[in-house]
Amino acid sequence: MISKQTIDKIFSTIRVEEIVGEYVQLKRAGSNFKGLSPFHDEKSPSFVVSPSKQIWKDFSTGKGGTAISFLMEIENFTYPEALRHAAKKYAIEIEEDQREFSEEAKNAQSERDILYKIHEIANEYFQNILWENEEGRSIGLSYFRERELKDDIIKKFQLGYSPEKKNAFTEFALNKGYSKEILEKSGLSIFPENSPAGIDRFRERVMFPIHSFSGRVLGFGARILRSNIKTAKYLNSPETEIYHKSNVLYGLNQSKQAISRKNICLLVEGYMDVISLHLSGIENVVASSGTSLTTEQIKLIKRLTENVTILFDGDNAGIKASFRSIDMLLTEGMNIRVLLFPEGDDPDSFARKHPQEYVEKFIENEAMDFIDFKAEILLKEAGNDPIKKAEAIRNIVKSVGFVQNGLKREVYLKEVSTKFGLSEQSLFNELDIQKQITQNQAPKSQPKENIQPKLEIVSDNVEQVDPIIFDLLNQENNLVNLMLNFGDVVLHRENEANEKYEITVIEEILHHFEEENYEFQVELNKILIDSIKEGIQNDELRKGDFFVSFMDENITSKVVDAIMPLNDLENWASRNIFPPNYGDKINTQVEGDILIHKFRYIDYLIKTIGEDLPNQINNESQYYDSIRKITLLKQASMKLSEILGYSPIKGIYVKR
Repeated sequence: MISKQTIDKIFSTIRVEEIVGEYVQLKRAGSNFKGLSPFHDEKSPSFVVSPSKQIWKDFSTGKGGTAISFLMEIENFTYPEALRHAAKKYAIEIEEDQREFSEEAKNAQSERDILYKIHEIANEYFQNILWENEEGRSIGLSYFRERELKDDIIKKFQLGYSPEKKNAFTEFALNKGYSKEILEKSGLSIFPENSPAGIDRFRERVMFPIHSFSGRVLGFGARILRSNIKTAKYLNSPETEIYHKSNVLYGLNQSKQAISRKNICLLVEGYMDVISLHLSGIENVVASSGTSLTTEQIKLIKRLTENVTILFDGDNAGIKASFRSIDMLLTEGMNIRVLLFPEGDDPDSFARKHPQEYVEKFIENEAMDFIDFKAEILLKEAGNDPIKKAEAIRNIVKSVGFVQNGLKREVYLKEVSTKFGLSEQSLFNELDIQKQITQNQAPKSQPKENIQPKLEIVSDNVEQVDPIIFDLLNQENNLVNLMLNFGDVVLHRENEANEKYEITVIEEILHHFEEENYEFQVELNKILIDSIKEGIQNDELRKGDFFVSFMDENITSKVVDAIMPLNDLENWASRNIFPPNYGDKINTQVEGDILIHKFRYIDYLIKTIGEDLPNQINNESQYYDSIRKITLLKQASMKLSEILGYSPIKGIYVKR
């Protein structure tokens, strides 16, 4: 188990804006950063990162927490996995606390964890064979060097080799204690009936590990080198619990920083396309790994940039793939350019032929917007045939129809109008026709009967929150939030003898709760207060930043809500609006909120005692004792009303 000292060091070192910034394109908004939620489709950014508080909050889903909880949420890490990932990023050495290990903890790995581990083991095994084994060096390493790959690039992408022996890795993994069942589920081994010892899926191939966004090995791509065997040149891992090819982009882990920095992503087809571009110094590139581009893959790119240049082979298959990809990218709101390399070239061969500067300038100068690209391809095919030319223009307009932003769509149609000498109105009409065709092709829902609306009486059984309880809960939360935000702030007070003294916000509010013998209505508040009291006993003031690192999702969410309120979304200063900040008048705010809470609590006690009166009718002394309590409580309530300037008739505060 990771030691507490290491955990404290991790939390004190990591930066939430750096961790989140690898997954979300963040833009400065006052003292915070804003971006689009990675957990929810949205067009207006509601995801906020606070560097000063070292927390994040997703207002579209209600989720929030620290850098570690973000990693747990987005990568489905366990708490230790998230800590280890962060420690590796910041070069923090992990210290294990051996005393805290138990047999239960050792055996508490889920099948998913074991799948990740077996892929990590396999990746190390294939790399070791490539560099240390004679067969690996003479076949695998020789192949990569023939492709002009340097050793640092081979190691950067963790390339490897699976030997010719049919069950070399399977035997290695079984000896390590991994079961046949987990090897089969991982897709690394196959156990046919006639071969109980198992067969390596990827034997006699060079290995390309496929990483997640954060760098965990999810699966493999493998290329066979012998040409005299009738089998697929490339073989990929099957779908598993941790590997779904439609959700992964090859090279994203190695390229994400360059994509974010340059604010553009180059999209290619194959593993070697990515690796060769990296070799030439161009690192903002990912591959769809030979599969058709998916919406999930586009959303991965969109976390980092909205600008994509598609680099495809100049053959017919590449052109058709690019057409489909264009429409999908436009649907997701991406800005697209397209480049086809000269005939006979692909990104891999072109990058190996030319120096970095030439390749970069070629991409920049030769890439076209999708309208020019489709026009060049389709009109070349159409020749002088007017019908084919009209079909080509319709195809281009169809792509424009996938653009979600109305202003962008109109600009693109104007461009088509100018390019082909057509009226804008005719193009808009064509776009409307295509929309109608699309709608007619969509599955139709069952027609609804023409039922007249009728008035309905809401059932008396519908549970409604009592306004007295609601007001008390609200004020209880207000006081807890003050403790979380300003717990260590020192208040200046005077006692009845006019003697001045100092007290912290935490101590003053705790004193109020204890004086009232208050029973908390919200369980999470009780947990927080108990921990705050424990801190007081240890001469420690525990406020919000103490609790955000708790690995209780409910506690973390509540604390983040308290210390990053909704108005943190707004950058008022940019509009020359300067509202008072929460906590500007903390002395009077704490004093006033305590009085309001006392007032609400008295109302609650009157209600509670009153509801129990019918049960006491046969017990005269108890009944009249309750009446006396209600009378005293009402008198106290009237006094507080006068202090607060509250009108019980109008139900409003007339002064504060």
